[in-house]
Amino acid sequence: MRALVTGVAGFVGSHLADTLLARGDAVLGVDCFTPYYAVAEKQRNLATARSNAQFEFADADLRSIAIEPLLDGVDVVFHQAAQAGVRLSWSDGFGDYVGHNVLATQRLLEAVVAARPGARVVYASSSSVYGNQPRYPVREDDLPRPFSPYGVTKLAAEHLCGLYAENWGVSTVALRYFTVFGPRQRPDMSIHRLCEAAIHGIAFPRYGDGAQVREFTFVDDIVRGNVLGAERDIAPGSYCNLAGGGEIALSELIELVGELAGAPVKIDPQPRQAGDAPRNGGSISRAGELLGWVPEVSLREGLVAQLAWHRSRA
Repeated sequence: MRALVTGVAGFVGSHLADTLLARGDAVLGVDCFTPYYAVAEKQRNLATARSNAQFEFADADLRSIAIEPLLDGVDVVFHQAAQAGVRLSWSDGFGDYVGHNVLATQRLLEAVVAARPGARVVYASSSSVYGNQPRYPVREDDLPRPFSPYGVTKLAAEHLCGLYAENWGVSTVALRYFTVFGPRQRPDMSIHRLCEAAIHGIAFPRYGDGAQVREFTFVDDIVRGNVLGAERDIAPGSYCNLAGGGEIALSELIELVGELAGAPVKIDPQPRQAGDAPRNGGSISRAGELLGWVPEVSLREGLVAQLAWHRSRA
């Protein structure tokens, strides 16, 4: 199989590329190294992939580059590229989110129609499309109610995948990720900050009162969901949750990381941030039906692996 992985230098994209290459697949990775976090971190994410002769890399911005040539011989597109994060999607930041998350997705789908109409497109969506819901765990057919501009753009791109499936027969599947964690996690994410705080004895900025509930999904499980999304016989325009079963309140997560790290985490209380939903948690019954997917790595096991990664960096 030949795969195009967009956002290949990011957290999930780099793990996905490594897994595909280890299977013997050919991978063309694309990234434009947005300055959301340090480019040096993203370059390190690519170290394993760059050592494989089956890996090619293109430094390219999907908002402007001619995408059709990138699709030559491609069997599956793993569209991981996005402007991530809730808190910077407000105000003047919104334009970047529309460009990277909506416009880039539309241009990619147009290119698939023109150059590689038989390719499968696996889109990295987000639990942020749900926002605040009246019941949990949320199911795929619950009405999306994004609570941040970021969530709006992820839902818009997901709708584009559905539209291109219905109108042009593009074989799309959207995977709604529930808070991914593990080695290489972005430095703005809570578990990354918690691990750094526990290891180095620095204060963790806790936004809100700690009662927020999140469902965490280990990156290896997310990667496996993507591979299954590429290989399974799925109706065009399908979508499903990838949720890890690690639902926990932030205050409890802080205690657990401190326990596993062997030192309590110091807290720096901060006000609640706009756009932070009080809870997420997803049903995975559809992922089981469509993909044969269930999470295999527990929250505790994943935290042990991520702490080991942080210590290796230190």
